[in-house]
Amino acid sequence: MSERHREPYDSVLDLIGWTPMLRLSSVVDGARTPVYVKLEFMGPGGSIKDRIGIGMIEAAEREGTLKAGGTVVEATGGNTGLALAMAASLKGYRCICTMPDKMSSEKVKLLRAFGAEVVITPTAVPPDHPDHYLQKARAITAETPGAVMTDQFYNEANPQIHYETTGREIWEQSGGQVTHFVASAGTGGTITGVGRYLKEKNPDVRVVGIDPEGSITARFFNTGEVGKGAPYKVEGIGNDKIPEILDLDVVDDYQVLPDRAAFAMARRLTREEGLFAGGSAGLMVHGAIELAKQIDDPDAFVVSLVCDWGERYLSKIYDEEWMRENGFLERTRHTTARDLIDKKNSDAPELITIEPGTSIRIALSTITAHDIGQLPVVSDGSCVGSVTETSLMSRILVDTALLDRPVDSVMAPPFPVISDHVDSEEVRTLLTRGNAACLVSTNGQLVGIVTRYDVVRALTA
Repeated sequence: MSERHREPYDSVLDLIGWTPMLRLSSVVDGARTPVYVKLEFMGPGGSIKDRIGIGMIEAAEREGTLKAGGTVVEATGGNTGLALAMAASLKGYRCICTMPDKMSSEKVKLLRAFGAEVVITPTAVPPDHPDHYLQKARAITAETPGAVMTDQFYNEANPQIHYETTGREIWEQSGGQVTHFVASAGTGGTITGVGRYLKEKNPDVRVVGIDPEGSITARFFNTGEVGKGAPYKVEGIGNDKIPEILDLDVVDDYQVLPDRAAFAMARRLTREEGLFAGGSAGLMVHGAIELAKQIDDPDAFVVSLVCDWGERYLSKIYDEEWMRENGFLERTRHTTARDLIDKKNSDAPELITIEPGTSIRIALSTITAHDIGQLPVVSDGSCVGSVTETSLMSRILVDTALLDRPVDSVMAPPFPVISDHVDSEEVRTLLTRGNAACLVSTNGQLVGIVTRYDVVRALTA
């Protein structure tokens, strides 16, 4: 393992920047062109916005607009607000953030954890509406004495910090071999700052923008028409207006991808590369891989970004029900009790029972012969009790005379009986309430048994 951070730091702010670069392997699906990502989630605030948080605050301090005891205000998708809150807490400033209501609850909680005040605004309002998160931040700034709006969409310190740090790091970490940089524009600071630096170093480097469907940025780049945006689910990138700091002159191409591609790739990055990524990373990496396949050149060097940590999207991208509700995962047929019986991998009959008068010796012999752990005790088609291998063994070790006693002398309460169409979730619930098994019936007739082992095996298959 390489030696890193060999000396202690004086402040968490000193940890910002110089994030590692990693070559992707599995998710590239055999593309010959290498694809690399900057792991921006490895900064102290967990996102690429760490860079501009401190950059914009220190720019305001140099300009004299932010003074001791002042207030930092920002309209944010969450990550910039967190970066500002982190820096503000260390520097003694109050921090107020406005956020659209489509942002994940994790981001809101993180902001508040760092001491920021959060104002939630509606997503589905036009950019000039007073309730738009940008307009709301401006109103708060005007009403708050000593407040400064860092205004990431218009603040030149935003692209400048990426020019000075992110762009330089990519150039040096690639050994000057980078040929393509793939990024999305939220504020436009990253793609602008990095693009400017790389093109100064090598004008042949191509900068490719990736936009979510519904954003207007790619359409404006490709047609010159602003048009109207449409709702989309990816957070932190895309726009319903063109940011002032976005320099499209450094961009060579702009592609559009759907939310589905972003979320699918984010989940693949997590499961196949060990990179717990958010949706914006999923969109950019998907675009970078598609570009790599088109280039088909092992000597090219494509770089993109993993902007933040996936834990901020546990209630969305990594929540199966949210993904299904929003049409990103197909709804599958519910597994039933009958399905659990059919999935058993056993030559034994689906249901083996004994009568109340059967001896414990025969009961144990039946359990051993069929390699099962429990037996329902049935009389006249109804379950009247139950025995398990564990309970019988324990009793016999204490009193061997029990072997010739009938099972109804030692049997436990009967197993619950459920219909064969009952959802497997209900079966799971019953088996966590002290029941070793459930009996399954069809039209009132007992037809099978489902044990804890059967359910766990179905879950892990």
